[in-house]
Amino acid sequence: MPLVEDALLDILACPVCHAPLRADEQESELVCTGDACALAYPVRDGIPVLLVDEARRPG
Repeated sequence: MPLVEDALLDILACPVCHAPLRADEQESELVCTGDACALAYPVRDGIPVLLVDEARRPG
């Protein structure tokens, strides 16, 4: 089972820079693909938590 359905991932965007998100299955999070932003948002119980206060900088 995927972390987030592909149809949902196609319409979600980073709330900070509006870049597309990609799923990181190992970390259970969605990662912004924007170079300047690159925030990682957690996915809890199959629900993306797209709150800046909950995001982290991967790395």
